[in-house]
Amino acid sequence: MTHRRFWAILVDVRIVINGWFRDRLTTGSGQYLAALNEWLPRVGDEHEFVAVQPAGPRATQSGAAPGVEWTTAPTPFDHVSENLAKLWFEQVSFPAACRRLRAAVAFVPYWAAPWWSPCPVVVTVHDLIPLLLPAYRGGALQRGYTWLVGRTARRAAAVLADSEASRQDVIRHLHIAAGRVHAVHLAADARFQPGADAATLRRVRERYALPDGPFLLYLGGFDARKNLARTLEAYARLVQRLAAEARDAPRLVIAGKLPATDSAFAPDPRPIIARLALTEHVHLPGWVDEADKPALYALAAGALFVSEYEGFGLPVLEAMAAEPRSDAGPMPGE
Repeated sequence: MTHRRFWAILVDVRIVINGWFRDRLTTGSGQYLAALNEWLPRVGDEHEFVAVQPAGPRATQSGAAPGVEWTTAPTPFDHVSENLAKLWFEQVSFPAACRRLRAAVAFVPYWAAPWWSPCPVVVTVHDLIPLLLPAYRGGALQRGYTWLVGRTARRAAAVLADSEASRQDVIRHLHIAAGRVHAVHLAADARFQPGADAATLRRVRERYALPDGPFLLYLGGFDARKNLARTLEAYARLVQRLAAEARDAPRLVIAGKLPATDSAFAPDPRPIIARLALTEHVHLPGWVDEADKPALYALAAGALFVSEYEGFGLPVLEAMAAEPRSDAGPMPGE
């Protein structure tokens, strides 16, 4: 099911959206919200869309799209505690705003439906990582929050999932009737497309000091489920095998903001790179601007995405949509 088909089920209604992640474009939920902000009015122009963002220091006026009205809702914790402010916003401020705005439908685009709402709730559950992966369950407060949003998802009128795999996880682990859970697939943003111009590619190559020859690209986070340690071990074996054949391996570019500290939850790749004697083979450009990602994928000879668990894995589609340039260079064995 597409977003167009799902929202077409509703007829001429006011839909109020939880906009907590409006200023968090570095997160998956923030990017999902930004895409909804742009595209929902286009595919559901018979509806009225109002988005509610937190008040206080995080309120922003940027990124507003025609067809979506933005408003704010305060919490008692806006200048005290972000975690408490988030919980209050989700469970008190947002449903109160729905009542004030006379919403016909409340839409929460991440796993945090309110316990009570004055209208039917639609919630997107992207994945069940904190429920299914022990390393992500956190302490007692985090586990309590996961318990809460698991229960509130069961009270929602409809649950959206990013993939059929996620849909089955929601049905199986949250014990929600299959008829209330809908797979609404994601798509790469329109900026990810082949044919990046030479000037843009040259600028991005220079900005991130990318290798001149062919390179493999990993672009993403560094938490343990991303599986970078095993990726580096596999890459080390490739380097050794090609060296034995007197051939050079493609460089490996690992892009993204490095962890502030090395931990089991988010291993710093640099000690692993040093241990595997890959310092001369791996390039770490650091944080990559969102606008530069399509060109980065286009410059790569291949993109790596070896996560152990994802709700969907949108970077795969982004890399496929951007398409490597034909002159990116041959891979070993070609």
